[in-house]
Amino acid sequence: MRKFDYSSLKEKKWDSEIISLVAQIHEYKGRQEIYLKQKPEELDKLIEIAKRQSTEASNAIEGIRTTSTRLRQLCEEKTTPKNRDEEEILGYRDVLNTIHENYEYIPIRANYILQLHRDLYKYTEKNIGGHFKVSQNVIAATDEKGKEYVLFTPLAPYETPSAIDDICENYNKMIDSEELDSLLLIPIFIHDFLCIHPFSDGNGRMSRLLTALLLYRSGYVVGKYISIENKIAKNKDLYYKALENCQDGWHENKEDVTSFVKYMLRIILASYRDFEERVELVSEKIPAKEIVRRAIYNKIGKITKSDVVELCPSIGKKSVELALKQLVEEGVLIKKGNGRATFYVRSDFE
Repeated sequence: MRKFDYSSLKEKKWDSEIISLVAQIHEYKGRQEIYLKQKPEELDKLIEIAKRQSTEASNAIEGIRTTSTRLRQLCEEKTTPKNRDEEEILGYRDVLNTIHENYEYIPIRANYILQLHRDLYKYTEKNIGGHFKVSQNVIAATDEKGKEYVLFTPLAPYETPSAIDDICENYNKMIDSEELDSLLLIPIFIHDFLCIHPFSDGNGRMSRLLTALLLYRSGYVVGKYISIENKIAKNKDLYYKALENCQDGWHENKEDVTSFVKYMLRIILASYRDFEERVELVSEKIPAKEIVRRAIYNKIGKITKSDVVELCPSIGKKSVELALKQLVEEGVLIKKGNGRATFYVRSDFE
């Protein structure tokens, strides 16, 4: 039977890659404090973009989607949901806002996790929000022939409430003792949460919301400015593979969490690298065309207008369009495709 005791992790020997990833993230976190103090106005421009990307990406991983226009309107509270997907997107937006604005006052306890899950479903007709599962669920996949098969069987419903209590209690004890770096502890907590699979629905989205909450509470607030969920969505196959690699032997406390810890550390590090690039772009007082030029030279391969808008939050959509037009005329960029299929490549790639 599965038992939870994070104190045993104090004795675990981590490999050199994990130690290096943790050290690099610590360095970025140190510089993060400087940016937060010196450039608060510039950073505010990144927050809304990251919120919208996080809301879109985390829901899209689970097949919950709407158009980009509707998504923007929902995130800006300019419309109401018109279908079930949009109801769940709106719920995610609200929970993410709650975490952004109140993370210091949200303890890691089961009743708070239940409240966040309740709010995830508050716009829907589903009555599962804020309640642990009442029937056995499984983590399944589909093979090449379309046949579904079971990858992993989580804990039974009767074991779930005490298991969530246990991981919260163990997590808090280790954080308070400072005997294990929170960067190592957070992925382990999230992996256990996903293996428990405590809810009838919404486990994946709740795991990503809890990741943000745990990182923020430990001082790693990069996810407020760069969407970690978006990076996970772009590496979804690697995300699921890392989880699958850690599930073998979990029920017997014999799992090896290394692959998921590495995956999450790489995602966090990539987010910090993007964070510093974006801050430089929004903080310098330079013409829009030069901002776009610098942005495209930081990106390899095809680039779309929406990519540039994301990379250049300090300038508006019209300015981006004008800058792209000018760079095409100057021969810096080559325009390809038409309409929504339009993209650009740097001329030095041709």
